[in-house]
Amino acid sequence: MTTTTPVKQIMHERKSVRKYNANATISRETIMQLLQNATSSPSSSNMQPWRFIVIDDKEIQKNINIFSFNQEQIETASAIIAVIGDTEMYLNAEEIYAENVELGYMPEEIASKLAQDSLAMYGALPKEALLNIVHFDAGLISMQIMLLAKEMGYDTVAMGGFDKSKFAEYMELPPNEVPILLLAIGEAAGPAYGSSRLPIERLVRFNK
Repeated sequence: MTTTTPVKQIMHERKSVRKYNANATISRETIMQLLQNATSSPSSSNMQPWRFIVIDDKEIQKNINIFSFNQEQIETASAIIAVIGDTEMYLNAEEIYAENVELGYMPEEIASKLAQDSLAMYGALPKEALLNIVHFDAGLISMQIMLLAKEMGYDTVAMGGFDKSKFAEYMELPPNEVPILLLAIGEAAGPAYGSSRLPIERLVRFNK
C-alpha cells in the first residue's frame, strides 16, 4: 500500500514560483532559522562549503536584477538568498572535527586524523575540482532550503541565470567565494504552473 508522508506531500506541493507579493516580508530571524535547519544537509567530508548572502533590501534586489536578466521575482520576492560556495572550506576542518569531539560524535584521535586528511586532500586539489565539489554540495542544501521553506508556508524559485562575475564584483566577494545560485523566497501572488515528469521507466536501469 502506498501512503503519502508529510515529506512526500511537501515535495509534490513545492513549485517554482515567479509571482510574489511584493509587500510581504519575512523576518531575518525566520530566515536564519530556515538556513540553520537546512545546514543538516550532507556535504563532502562535512566541510560545509555553503555560504549565504540574504538580500532583503529592495534597492539592492533591484540593482542585482540589472545583471540577472530582469527577472520579476528578484525584485518582488521577500528576499533573495544567494548561495555561495567557499573553495577554501577545508580550512575549517580542524574546527569542524574538534566540534565533533566536543559533541561526543567521535574520539579525538579519529577526529584529528580526519581533519588532517581533509586539509591535505582538499588543499592539494585544483580549483576546478574544488568548484565541482562546492557546486554539488550547494545543490544539496538548496533543495533542503526550498523544501523547508515550503513547510513554513513560503514559496521559492531557484535561479542560475545571472551574471555571476558581476554579482561577485557587486557583492565584493573574495576570490575563494563563488556565487552558485539565487533563491527567491516569499509569498506567492498566484498559483505556479505544474510541470510534467518523464516516465520513470525511461530514467532507471537496474544492473543485469
